[in-house]
Amino acid sequence: MPSLKEIKTHIASVQSTRKITSAMKMVASSKLHHAQTAIQNMLPYENLLEHILKSFLVSMPDAAEDDLTAERKDIKSVAIVAYSSNSSLCGGYNNNVIRMMLQAIEGYKAQGISNITIYPIGRKVAEKVKKLGFESAGDFTELADKPNAAECREIAEEIIAKYNHHEFDKVEMIYHHFKSAGSQVLTRQNFLPLDLSTENIGAYNDRDLSSNLATAKAQEYLRKKGRDTGRKATDAVPLNDDFIVEPDIKSVLSQLVPKALNLMVYTALLDSNASEHAARMVAMQAATDNADELLRELNLQYNKSRQAAITSELLDIVGGSVNN
Repeated sequence: MPSLKEIKTHIASVQSTRKITSAMKMVASSKLHHAQTAIQNMLPYENLLEHILKSFLVSMPDAAEDDLTAERKDIKSVAIVAYSSNSSLCGGYNNNVIRMMLQAIEGYKAQGISNITIYPIGRKVAEKVKKLGFESAGDFTELADKPNAAECREIAEEIIAKYNHHEFDKVEMIYHHFKSAGSQVLTRQNFLPLDLSTENIGAYNDRDLSSNLATAKAQEYLRKKGRDTGRKATDAVPLNDDFIVEPDIKSVLSQLVPKALNLMVYTALLDSNASEHAARMVAMQAATDNADELLRELNLQYNKSRQAAITSELLDIVGGSVNN
């Protein structure tokens, strides 16, 4: 049985660790708020671009015949854009991305496709790619901490150029889609060829950016209060039955489609960034709760040991007085 001094030292150690986890939880909560604001500022542009592009295609379905939207039958080379964080202590966030990336690679190798290039956005996935000897497209470590639309556009333009030159035949993205502070969905999404179908309009526009609450009790409270934390998908409808396109359909799509692809890279980065902070906030909250429980048990053990020591001393004193 540990001594009183050992228990007291253990209590002090747990209290010190609890202060760290509690502080990290508050920092992650603050960063999550900024990440949610960044997504909220981007949403009007995303919604309007999706509406313009897909409502245009609803009225003119033949306009979608483009190399960036047509699937290639003979796939020889593949690129994967994988999003992770630069730091740890965020639960299974990074491990889940790496696991799905490895599953995707194994799936392609099983099909006989060995020419696979990885765009590792984040230090954790970059380290794994380097360790396993996969081909990396560059260093994008800084982008994981500081999302930048201009750099995302450069990545998208590079991928599009290589796709047009048949250096890539298919491109995928692996990231966490941010739904709410308590829910981040690991997503594997096609980047190229671009899916311009109207069936899934608004499928990725279901984020709840109104709260940083991540606990089950908090989510249940919001649900009982009737607060709508989701966003309903809306069907694209033609803005007009007869579009007048100037100068021509191909020129319009040549501008809209690359913009949509640029936005996909940036949106995935913002989702991944918000998901990282939410996952870290939940992990640090769980660690703080575990520390509180451990402190309760240690204090109980300390009091019991202290009481036992006092009782033993009293028995020795009483026993000595009786013998005398």
